[in-house]
Amino acid sequence: MKKVKDILNGKGEIYSISKDASVLEAIKSMAEKGIGALLVLKNEKLIGIITERDYAKKIILAGKSEKTKVSEIMTKDVLYVELDETVEECMALIIDKKIRHLPVISKDKLVGILSIRDLVKSMIENQKFIISQLEHYIHS
Repeated sequence: MKKVKDILNGKGEIYSISKDASVLEAIKSMAEKGIGALLVLKNEKLIGIITERDYAKKIILAGKSEKTKVSEIMTKDVLYVELDETVEECMALIIDKKIRHLPVISKDKLVGILSIRDLVKSMIENQKFIISQLEHYIHS
């Protein structure tokens, strides 16, 4: 059973933004990086997350200005996982809480972020491995 630490080995940089940045800056940064969320950090500590969904719901649909600060619309009570949690545990959390991104914390330090795409990809790889093992067993 794969764990969070196994998935993070293949991941790259952690993208973040200041709580004082504008929502427009956040959206531009996400677009440039091809990502759907930015972590909000203060002194290297996780204090929030802002997503494309936050922008759609809390700015566009609410009729607010794109100059609004990230701190005004970010999710402050961020759910996170630790390195030894399994992919299945992460998927259960994402499905239950209807979220798409999970920051990863180890020893009170931010070490990465997982998206639902990362988790689905890992589960598919695991299923392919199991199928190949069963096919090998059947044909042996």
